[in-house]
Amino acid sequence: MYCPYCGASLDSCPSFCSKCGKNITFLKGKVPDGNEPSTSGGKTETSSVDCFMKFRAIKEKERKTFFTKKSHASKKDKGVKIYIGSMERHCGVLKPLRGKRLPLEVETNWTSEQVLIAGKKKVKDFNQDMEDGPYVLLYPDGSEVKNIPGTNTPFKLQLYKEAIGKAYQRITLYICTVEDFFATDCNEDSSSEDSVVQVKFTSHSQHDESDTLIWDSADEAGSSSHRPPDHSLPVQEQEAGKIRTNIQEHVRDQQKCYTNYTRLYAPIVIESDSEGSDQSTQHVEEEWISDAISAADIVSDLSQKIIRTSCSRFNINRANIWDGAVRGFKRASYDPLHDMLVKFTDDEGSTEDAVDTGGPKREFLTLLMDCLKARRIFDGPENGRFLTFNNAAVREDEYFLAGRMIAVSIVHGGPGPRFLSNMLYDYLIGRTDINGTVEDVTDETMKAALIEISSAESLDELHTLIEKYESLLQTAGCFDFPQSVKGKDNIVKDFILWYIIYRNQYSVQRFRDGLSTLDVINALQQHPIAFRPYMCYSVDRLTAVSLEDVFKPQLSEPGSTRRQEETRILGYWRDYLLDTGEQETGVSLQNILMFATGLDSLPPSTIVPQPRLIFERSSKFPIASTCANTIKLPVSKSYDEFKNAMDFGIQNSPGFGLR
Repeated sequence: MYCPYCGASLDSCPSFCSKCGKNITFLKGKVPDGNEPSTSGGKTETSSVDCFMKFRAIKEKERKTFFTKKSHASKKDKGVKIYIGSMERHCGVLKPLRGKRLPLEVETNWTSEQVLIAGKKKVKDFNQDMEDGPYVLLYPDGSEVKNIPGTNTPFKLQLYKEAIGKAYQRITLYICTVEDFFATDCNEDSSSEDSVVQVKFTSHSQHDESDTLIWDSADEAGSSSHRPPDHSLPVQEQEAGKIRTNIQEHVRDQQKCYTNYTRLYAPIVIESDSEGSDQSTQHVEEEWISDAISAADIVSDLSQKIIRTSCSRFNINRANIWDGAVRGFKRASYDPLHDMLVKFTDDEGSTEDAVDTGGPKREFLTLLMDCLKARRIFDGPENGRFLTFNNAAVREDEYFLAGRMIAVSIVHGGPGPRFLSNMLYDYLIGRTDINGTVEDVTDETMKAALIEISSAESLDELHTLIEKYESLLQTAGCFDFPQSVKGKDNIVKDFILWYIIYRNQYSVQRFRDGLSTLDVINALQQHPIAFRPYMCYSVDRLTAVSLEDVFKPQLSEPGSTRRQEETRILGYWRDYLLDTGEQETGVSLQNILMFATGLDSLPPSTIVPQPRLIFERSSKFPIASTCANTIKLPVSKSYDEFKNAMDFGIQNSPGFGLR
């Protein structure tokens, strides 16, 4: 016989197994052949094999029941996670709102109504300024969620997931107010002012006017679409006028949006009958575009491509910004489209306890631009740096890396370099009429030669100087004997162009390749005036008035005692900015902005979130949060006390803003 527990072979029929020690007394009534039950005292004794099989069947049933219940219960209780965002209509187009996407726990069998209710509650919980009106659920393309796209099947989350072939975590739906969803006017206030080119209609025309692109025209302010009908006209002409009016009304909603699109993306096409007017016409065109579109609008459009759900990590030590930046940008997993997560380490090597919601990233990009200015790849005056060739920098591809750093800084909310020479910037944006000065030449021998040539007063003196510096001019490719003294200007101009651009052509090209990251080089070429103050040195730096406009005070209820106290401190704050701008305090306006936002200058993009002023009564020194872009002002008793507290707090601020 065998033990039913461990399978050991037993010679007799003991009460306990000799191997596992289990009680097997129930086997003593076993029939020798194992086929017939034995009877004892009128009772039938079941064989040990039958008992064992029955026992195993019971345990197997219990096991299946246990695992089945546990699996279903776990799946039912867990649910799935998708993302819910918000949409608003801008210029007639529904667009997702940045920074409004939130995770949402849902069930796989939910309908569109259930997702809408849960999504609306989720968004309202995190956005107090959300409107109370009715909402609709939208797909990413702006269409309403009713059926599975391309079918008549009612929407269910599981069916939608199977249709698009994505995981639940990659599904994003949006909510939008009913008013925005059904709105058609791009700008009701300006629609009456916009006019269209009148399209002449005849009854013999074979083309469809709905296919005609109607453009804005300021000269056609008196368009026939705004005139009352003239009943004296023939019936056919009246009907034609009605059709023309309907066509114009149909496209009027799209005119302003299309105009904005062409201003942002259309190439600059300049037509002129004379070559002499090309330069002036180009300047007028650039100024018009600069007035129409701000750098913040352009950067906002470029930043739409950034994937906020993924991030590239940077571990930075303030003692060596460049080293940490190079490691981060050269990491194999780095992607410019991913958001940036920056962590600073102090001198002891411990990581700051901070979550990067914008502050550390902005400070890192600010410090990086300052570090980039002093790199070996740049030469020239302090406020007009140009590229210079360096073999070691070429081996490490530092020129491309520098261009990429600048492009990433601009799109990710950081500052521009503000130190490039105007000549280099003009060449990068494709200008041909670029000029430099002798002061841009850093080589003293070459500068002295150019000064002598430009100072020549006679043709014989000029020719003598050209022969004297023959080898130098031949190297630059501008060795020539002009027929008049005025020819010296072309020689100097060509030499400076060679010195700054052509001899560094490889460096400039790799730098341009780096600027093409995130399509920044195209933005510079199409809107050079808008970006010039952020790429080149500008005298109009940060002022007390501009800094005052940046920070929005958060005041208490009107008429309250706190409000009166806060307005008094607000006056101190504005006087403090004026005194700082006049250099009457121990800090600068750049220090104040750096203290609050991690930026030492206003970036091309909008500072998000909006910088705010909060009034702090529990501390006699200012407290800043670069992640929230806030300054908590101390409630001081006098202006002198406020001024001293601000100076001390900003100059001794640890962490963010420490320069």
